[in-house]
Amino acid sequence: MKKITAVISAFLAFSLIFVLAACGNSSSKELSEKEITVGVTGGPHQQVMEQVVKLAKKDGLTIKLKVFNDYNQPNIALNDKDLDANSYQTLPFLKDQIKNKNYKITDVFKTVAFPMGIYSKKIKSLKDLKDGDKIAVPNDPANELRALQLFEKAGVIKLKKGAGITSTKRDVVSNPKHLKIIELDAAQLPAQLGEVTASAINTNFAMGAGLTVLKDSIFHEPLENNPYPNYFVVRTDNKNDKVVKQLKKYYQSKEVKAYIKKQFGGSVVPAW
Repeated sequence: MKKITAVISAFLAFSLIFVLAACGNSSSKELSEKEITVGVTGGPHQQVMEQVVKLAKKDGLTIKLKVFNDYNQPNIALNDKDLDANSYQTLPFLKDQIKNKNYKITDVFKTVAFPMGIYSKKIKSLKDLKDGDKIAVPNDPANELRALQLFEKAGVIKLKKGAGITSTKRDVVSNPKHLKIIELDAAQLPAQLGEVTASAINTNFAMGAGLTVLKDSIFHEPLENNPYPNYFVVRTDNKNDKVVKQLKKYYQSKEVKAYIKKQFGGSVVPAW
Protein backbone atom coordinates (compact mmCIF):
# COMPACT_ATOMS: atom_id res chain seq x y z
CA MET A 1 0.00 0.00 0.00
CA LYS A 2 2.86 2.35 0.87
CA LYS A 3 4.47 1.64 -2.49
CA ILE A 4 1.24 2.46 -4.35
CA THR A 5 0.86 5.69 -2.37
CA ALA A 6 4.46 6.65 -3.18
CA VAL A 7 3.92 5.99 -6.90
CA ILE A 8 0.73 8.07 -6.94
CA SER A 9 2.46 10.91 -5.10
CA ALA A 10 5.37 10.87 -7.52
CA PHE A 11 2.98 10.86 -10.49
CA LEU A 12 1.03 13.84 -9.09
CA ALA A 13 4.24 15.76 -8.41
CA PHE A 14 5.45 15.12 -11.96
CA SER A 15 2.07 16.19 -13.36
CA LEU A 16 2.17 19.42 -11.37
CA ILE A 17 5.67 20.21 -12.65
CA PHE A 18 4.50 19.52 -16.23
CA VAL A 19 1.45 21.78 -15.88
CA LEU A 20 3.49 24.61 -14.38
CA ALA A 21 6.05 24.29 -17.14
CA ALA A 22 3.33 24.36 -19.78
CA CYS A 23 1.79 27.47 -18.23
CA GLY A 24 5.16 29.14 -18.15
CA ASN A 25 5.79 28.39 -21.82
CA SER A 26 2.41 29.81 -22.86
CA SER A 27 3.16 33.27 -21.49
CA SER A 28 4.21 35.82 -24.07
CA LYS A 29 7.69 37.29 -23.95
CA GLU A 30 7.93 41.07 -23.75
CA LEU A 31 8.89 42.67 -27.04
CA SER A 32 12.52 43.69 -27.43
CA GLU A 33 13.47 47.34 -26.98
CA LYS A 34 16.39 46.84 -29.35
CA GLU A 35 14.83 45.24 -32.45
CA ILE A 36 11.30 44.50 -33.63
CA THR A 37 9.62 43.47 -36.89
CA VAL A 38 6.56 45.37 -38.12
CA GLY A 39 4.28 44.30 -40.96
CA VAL A 40 2.85 46.91 -43.33
CA THR A 41 1.06 46.98 -46.66
CA GLY A 42 2.94 48.53 -49.57
CA GLY A 43 2.31 52.21 -50.25
CA PRO A 44 1.51 54.92 -47.68
CA HIS A 45 1.65 52.64 -44.62
CA GLN A 46 5.11 51.53 -45.64
CA GLN A 47 6.22 55.09 -46.45
CA VAL A 48 5.08 56.47 -43.09
CA MET A 49 6.64 53.59 -41.14
CA GLU A 50 9.94 54.25 -42.94
CA GLN A 51 9.92 57.68 -41.28
CA VAL A 52 9.25 56.02 -37.92
CA VAL A 53 12.20 53.69 -38.57
CA LYS A 54 14.50 56.72 -38.97
CA LEU A 55 13.38 58.28 -35.68
CA ALA A 56 13.67 55.00 -33.78
CA LYS A 57 17.16 54.34 -35.15
CA LYS A 58 18.44 57.52 -33.49
CA ASP A 59 17.49 56.02 -30.12
CA GLY A 60 19.04 52.64 -30.86
CA LEU A 61 15.83 50.80 -31.78
CA THR A 62 15.97 48.85 -35.03
CA ILE A 63 12.63 48.38 -36.79
CA LYS A 64 12.55 45.81 -39.57
CA LEU A 65 9.68 46.24 -42.01
CA LYS A 66 7.97 43.33 -43.73
CA VAL A 67 5.80 44.43 -46.66
CA PHE A 68 2.59 42.58 -47.62
CA ASN A 69 0.36 42.97 -50.66
CA ASP A 70 -2.93 41.80 -49.10
CA TYR A 71 -5.01 42.54 -46.01
CA ASN A 72 -5.10 39.08 -44.42
CA GLN A 73 -1.49 37.94 -44.15
CA PRO A 74 -0.26 40.68 -41.74
CA ASN A 75 -2.74 39.57 -39.06
CA ILE A 76 -1.99 35.88 -39.60
CA ALA A 77 1.73 36.59 -39.27
CA LEU A 78 1.23 38.71 -36.14
CA ASN A 79 -0.96 36.15 -34.43
CA ASP A 80 1.54 33.40 -35.31
CA LYS A 81 4.42 35.47 -33.88
CA ASP A 82 6.16 35.93 -37.22
CA LEU A 83 5.73 39.68 -36.62
CA ASP A 84 5.88 41.80 -33.48
CA ALA A 85 3.33 44.33 -34.72
CA ASN A 86 1.53 45.55 -37.83
CA SER A 87 0.27 48.87 -39.13
CA TYR A 88 -2.31 48.91 -41.92
CA GLN A 89 -5.93 48.42 -40.80
CA THR A 90 -9.07 50.14 -39.58
CA LEU A 91 -10.82 49.10 -36.38
CA PRO A 92 -13.91 47.55 -38.07
CA PHE A 93 -11.66 45.36 -40.20
CA LEU A 94 -9.57 44.36 -37.16
CA LYS A 95 -12.62 43.51 -35.04
CA ASP A 96 -14.09 41.45 -37.86
CA GLN A 97 -10.85 39.47 -38.18
CA ILE A 98 -10.61 38.90 -34.41
CA LYS A 99 -14.22 37.75 -34.25
CA ASN A 100 -14.04 35.36 -37.19
CA LYS A 101 -10.53 34.00 -36.70
CA ASN A 102 -10.10 34.27 -32.92
CA TYR A 103 -6.84 36.21 -33.18
CA LYS A 104 -5.24 37.30 -29.89
CA ILE A 105 -4.29 40.75 -31.17
CA THR A 106 -5.37 44.29 -30.30
CA ASP A 107 -5.09 47.92 -31.38
CA VAL A 108 -2.79 50.15 -29.33
CA PHE A 109 -2.76 53.58 -31.00
CA LYS A 110 -4.10 55.50 -33.99
CA THR A 111 -1.92 56.04 -37.04
CA VAL A 112 -3.34 57.57 -40.23
CA ALA A 113 -6.67 57.82 -42.02
CA PHE A 114 -7.42 57.41 -45.72
CA PRO A 115 -10.55 59.49 -46.40
CA MET A 116 -12.73 57.51 -48.80
CA GLY A 117 -13.93 59.39 -51.86
CA ILE A 118 -16.62 59.05 -54.50
CA TYR A 119 -15.28 59.39 -58.04
CA SER A 120 -16.84 59.72 -61.48
CA LYS A 121 -15.85 60.11 -65.11
CA LYS A 122 -19.40 61.08 -66.10
CA ILE A 123 -20.72 63.63 -63.60
CA LYS A 124 -19.33 66.55 -61.61
CA SER A 125 -21.77 66.27 -58.70
CA LEU A 126 -23.89 63.55 -57.15
CA LYS A 127 -26.87 65.84 -57.75
CA ASP A 128 -26.44 64.94 -61.44
CA LEU A 129 -27.24 61.26 -60.88
CA LYS A 130 -30.16 60.14 -63.07
CA ASP A 131 -32.84 57.55 -62.44
CA GLY A 132 -31.43 54.05 -62.82
CA ASP A 133 -27.74 55.04 -62.88
CA LYS A 134 -25.14 52.56 -61.63
CA ILE A 135 -23.03 53.27 -58.56
CA ALA A 136 -20.30 50.97 -57.28
CA VAL A 137 -19.10 50.03 -53.79
CA PRO A 138 -16.46 47.62 -52.40
CA ASN A 139 -17.85 44.14 -51.70
CA ASP A 140 -15.92 43.34 -48.49
CA PRO A 141 -17.80 43.76 -45.18
CA ALA A 142 -15.81 46.58 -43.57
CA ASN A 143 -15.62 48.74 -46.69
CA GLU A 144 -19.09 48.16 -48.17
CA LEU A 145 -20.77 49.66 -45.11
CA ARG A 146 -18.32 52.55 -45.19
CA ALA A 147 -19.08 53.23 -48.88
CA LEU A 148 -22.83 52.99 -48.40
CA GLN A 149 -22.61 55.39 -45.45
CA LEU A 150 -20.71 57.84 -47.66
CA PHE A 151 -23.44 57.75 -50.30
CA GLU A 152 -25.98 58.14 -47.49
CA LYS A 153 -24.16 61.19 -46.13
CA ALA A 154 -24.28 62.68 -49.62
CA GLY A 155 -28.07 62.29 -49.59
CA VAL A 156 -28.18 59.66 -52.34
CA ILE A 157 -29.56 56.66 -50.39
CA LYS A 158 -30.65 55.81 -46.87
CA LEU A 159 -29.65 52.74 -44.84
CA LYS A 160 -31.83 50.99 -42.31
CA LYS A 161 -31.39 52.17 -38.75
CA GLY A 162 -28.57 50.42 -36.90
CA ALA A 163 -26.84 49.12 -40.03
CA GLY A 164 -23.69 47.27 -38.96
CA ILE A 165 -20.51 45.89 -40.44
CA THR A 166 -22.29 43.07 -42.25
CA SER A 167 -24.57 45.52 -44.08
CA THR A 168 -24.86 45.29 -47.87
CA LYS A 169 -26.98 46.95 -50.55
CA ARG A 170 -29.89 44.86 -49.23
CA ASP A 171 -29.90 47.13 -46.18
CA VAL A 172 -30.71 50.22 -48.27
CA VAL A 173 -34.24 51.29 -47.30
CA SER A 174 -34.51 54.41 -49.45
CA ASN A 175 -33.25 54.79 -53.02
CA PRO A 176 -35.30 57.59 -54.66
CA LYS A 177 -33.46 57.46 -57.99
CA HIS A 178 -33.62 53.66 -58.22
CA LEU A 179 -29.85 53.49 -58.51
CA LYS A 180 -28.31 50.13 -59.34
CA ILE A 181 -25.72 49.39 -56.65
CA ILE A 182 -22.87 47.28 -58.01
CA GLU A 183 -20.68 45.40 -55.51
CA LEU A 184 -17.10 44.84 -56.73
CA ASP A 185 -13.74 43.83 -55.33
CA ALA A 186 -12.21 46.98 -53.85
CA ALA A 187 -9.06 46.70 -55.96
CA GLN A 188 -11.11 46.54 -59.18
CA LEU A 189 -13.12 49.73 -58.60
CA PRO A 190 -10.68 52.17 -60.26
CA ALA A 191 -10.49 50.03 -63.41
CA GLN A 192 -14.28 49.79 -63.56
CA LEU A 193 -14.92 53.49 -62.94
CA GLY A 194 -15.85 54.13 -66.58
CA GLU A 195 -18.51 51.39 -66.44
CA VAL A 196 -20.56 53.08 -63.70
CA THR A 197 -21.75 56.61 -63.06
CA ALA A 198 -20.01 56.94 -59.69
CA SER A 199 -17.94 54.76 -57.42
CA ALA A 200 -16.80 54.87 -53.80
CA ILE A 201 -13.12 53.93 -53.86
CA ASN A 202 -10.71 53.28 -50.99
CA THR A 203 -7.97 55.89 -51.09
CA ASN A 204 -5.08 53.44 -51.38
CA PHE A 205 -6.59 52.02 -54.58
CA ALA A 206 -7.54 55.49 -55.83
CA MET A 207 -3.96 56.67 -55.34
CA GLY A 208 -2.71 53.65 -57.25
CA ALA A 209 -4.83 54.82 -60.18
CA GLY A 210 -3.53 58.38 -59.95
CA LEU A 211 -6.63 59.77 -58.21
CA THR A 212 -6.52 62.05 -55.17
CA VAL A 213 -9.31 62.83 -52.74
CA LEU A 214 -9.02 66.60 -52.85
CA LYS A 215 -8.53 67.03 -56.60
CA ASP A 216 -10.52 64.21 -58.16
CA SER A 217 -13.36 63.06 -55.89
CA ILE A 218 -16.82 64.58 -56.17
CA PHE A 219 -17.59 63.80 -52.52
CA HIS A 220 -15.42 62.49 -49.69
CA GLU A 221 -15.19 61.71 -46.00
CA PRO A 222 -13.90 64.44 -43.67
CA LEU A 223 -10.15 64.88 -43.43
CA GLU A 224 -10.30 66.03 -39.81
CA ASN A 225 -11.64 63.53 -37.28
CA ASN A 226 -12.11 60.92 -40.00
CA PRO A 227 -14.45 58.15 -38.76
CA TYR A 228 -12.16 55.36 -40.01
CA PRO A 229 -8.65 55.82 -38.59
CA ASN A 230 -6.07 53.07 -38.99
CA TYR A 231 -4.35 51.49 -36.00
CA PHE A 232 -1.03 50.07 -34.89
CA VAL A 233 -1.67 46.50 -33.70
CA VAL A 234 0.21 44.05 -31.47
CA ARG A 235 -0.52 40.74 -29.79
CA THR A 236 -2.77 41.30 -26.79
CA ASP A 237 -0.10 40.05 -24.37
CA ASN A 238 2.26 42.80 -25.55
CA LYS A 239 -0.08 45.80 -25.49
CA ASN A 240 1.56 47.33 -22.38
CA ASP A 241 5.17 46.64 -23.38
CA LYS A 242 7.59 49.54 -23.05
CA VAL A 243 8.58 49.45 -26.73
CA VAL A 244 4.94 49.94 -27.77
CA LYS A 245 4.89 53.25 -25.89
CA GLN A 246 8.15 54.20 -27.64
CA LEU A 247 6.65 53.41 -31.04
CA LYS A 248 3.60 55.55 -30.31
CA LYS A 249 5.90 58.45 -29.45
CA TYR A 250 7.78 58.10 -32.74
CA TYR A 251 4.69 57.60 -34.88
CA GLN A 252 2.65 60.41 -33.38
CA SER A 253 5.56 62.86 -33.54
CA LYS A 254 5.58 66.29 -35.16
CA GLU A 255 8.15 65.02 -37.67
CA VAL A 256 5.91 62.23 -38.93
CA LYS A 257 2.84 64.50 -38.98
CA ALA A 258 4.71 67.05 -41.11
CA TYR A 259 5.85 64.30 -43.50
CA ILE A 260 2.28 62.99 -43.96
CA LYS A 261 0.86 66.42 -44.71
CA LYS A 262 3.62 67.23 -47.19
CA GLN A 263 3.76 63.85 -48.92
CA PHE A 264 0.12 62.94 -49.48
CA GLY A 265 -1.81 66.16 -50.03
CA GLY A 266 -4.89 65.15 -48.08
CA SER A 267 -5.28 61.60 -49.40
CA VAL A 268 -3.62 60.35 -46.20
CA VAL A 269 -4.03 62.35 -42.98
CA PRO A 270 -2.79 62.04 -39.37
CA ALA A 271 -5.46 60.38 -37.24
CA TRP A 272 -4.22 61.45 -33.81
